[in-house]
Amino acid sequence: MPVTRRRTALHPAVTRSTLARSLDRALLSLLVAGVLFALLQFALIPYGSPEAPILLLFPVDLLIYLAAGLLAWYRRPSNRLGPLILAAGGSVFLSGIGTTLPPLVPIAAVAATLPLALVVHLLHAFPSGRIRGRVSRTTVAAAYVTALLLQAPAYLFDPTGPAPQLSVADVPWGVAAGSAVQGIAGVAIMITTAVVLAHRLLVAHRDQRRVLVPLYGYGIVTVLFLPLSTHLLAPAFGLPSAIVGGLQLFAVTLVPIAIALGMLRGGFARTGELEELGTWLGASGAERPALTAALTSTLGDPSLEVWFWMPQRETYVDVQGDPVAEPSASARRGIEVVELDGRRIGAIVYDANIVGEAELVRTAGRVLAIALDRERLTAELMASRRALQFSRERLVGAADSERRRIAQDLHDSLQMQLVLLALEAQQLAKGADPSGAMAERATELRKGIDAAAAELRQIVHAVMPAALVERGLAAAVQDLADRMPIPTFVELESRTLPPAVESTAYFVVAEALTNAVKHSEATRISVRLAHRNDVLHVGVRDDGVGGALLNRGAGLRGIADRVDVLEGSITIESPPGGGTDIHAEVPCVL
Repeated sequence: MPVTRRRTALHPAVTRSTLARSLDRALLSLLVAGVLFALLQFALIPYGSPEAPILLLFPVDLLIYLAAGLLAWYRRPSNRLGPLILAAGGSVFLSGIGTTLPPLVPIAAVAATLPLALVVHLLHAFPSGRIRGRVSRTTVAAAYVTALLLQAPAYLFDPTGPAPQLSVADVPWGVAAGSAVQGIAGVAIMITTAVVLAHRLLVAHRDQRRVLVPLYGYGIVTVLFLPLSTHLLAPAFGLPSAIVGGLQLFAVTLVPIAIALGMLRGGFARTGELEELGTWLGASGAERPALTAALTSTLGDPSLEVWFWMPQRETYVDVQGDPVAEPSASARRGIEVVELDGRRIGAIVYDANIVGEAELVRTAGRVLAIALDRERLTAELMASRRALQFSRERLVGAADSERRRIAQDLHDSLQMQLVLLALEAQQLAKGADPSGAMAERATELRKGIDAAAAELRQIVHAVMPAALVERGLAAAVQDLADRMPIPTFVELESRTLPPAVESTAYFVVAEALTNAVKHSEATRISVRLAHRNDVLHVGVRDDGVGGALLNRGAGLRGIADRVDVLEGSITIESPPGGGTDIHAEVPCVL
């Protein structure tokens, strides 16, 4: 029976998991339910009441939290922040439902300050969804105690209070004491939260800071405004409690908007479920995304890196095969070593502030261990290839240096000795009897020495031209063209280049000109050297008989190998009767 495969958002080749589709349906159900509750609350608001503008904030708040929570949950299914945002929106709904539905007044009385605790929880948990550090955990726990436990005297000990149904006794001093302790604890919690958020912003990396600033910046303002509005602004300006409550509710309403800004600035990359990594492994090679991209998409961390362990060198390398520094875990960067059959094959380096659960990274590494080992072998091959390339470049550089040394030694010592011997022979010829055999032999000796010196100059020029060593590539090529028996036209761009590049380009031109003289029967040759985008373009063209082949003859094959060592390329177009065009491209950045 044929199998139908659906595509997923993780990658076109990955089948979207049943769990992910179930999550989509659940989120849609929450959206529908939340909108219905908001519409119900809109419908029950007494629009003729002076408090109607404040009451309107409750359903608006619910819709804003609903949108932000569903977006966060959809983008990061494994992150707890989405459900937490929805819970905060639900608490706001419950805290205001008693004003429109009197039977639910007890629920509203119990949840009156619960939204503040959930906002504190949100600020401490962003963006990983988990509370990090002892201070944050203590602060959040204290916030829930303050919102739930210290709120109890307000409705338990006041028969005329917000929920007479819940009253068990009339204890005015208990209500006053509970309110005072709750106020002091609330101020301490908000100030501590502001300090924690400010510290996180200061120590955050620049890329993390752009994600954290929208929420943490507004969060600091909000948590300081909440106690100030109650204890300073209201007494100073004589504001009614209803107005103060409306201002606080408005401030809390903007928190999910700040969270959404953080998401849009990179805090919540869309993630997939770990099941989708398994289907990623089954995708064909042409359609399968890169390993790092698959992990990034699954875990939602755009800064995630995959490193591979090289046991022979006992070091990590990146996906390009370049060595990286030995990683060390920190509060901001988490590291999970990946093992296969008891041997270390790599490590996943991630942002601990975004991916709050190390176990999630550990599980992802186990799922992709085989693929990671395959990628490790590829990285090792690339590293070996790069090492081989560096070795070849060093050999070429060493060979050129040796050529220069030999040419210099021949020029400075042996050629100079021959010149001195020629001068001495000439002096002997002048001092001897012009008609004698000694003068004739001295003259022949001088001519022989001159011939040997000329041949030595040709050898020195073949080993490494003096013009190339002393004046650079442009001068050496121009000198070469001037000595050609065929009219040769040169177009040059004079620029300082690495010695290996200059010598390679020179030998390409020299070999091409030599072949043109020997085999092409050309009447015209053109040479062009141009530099574009850090690449030296070398072109030699003649109007001869053509028929040149790259693999025919050691000369052309030798310069092709030399160009290849520098990761360049060479092409030959030589149709019979159409002349020969040799073009080489040599990178100038080695």
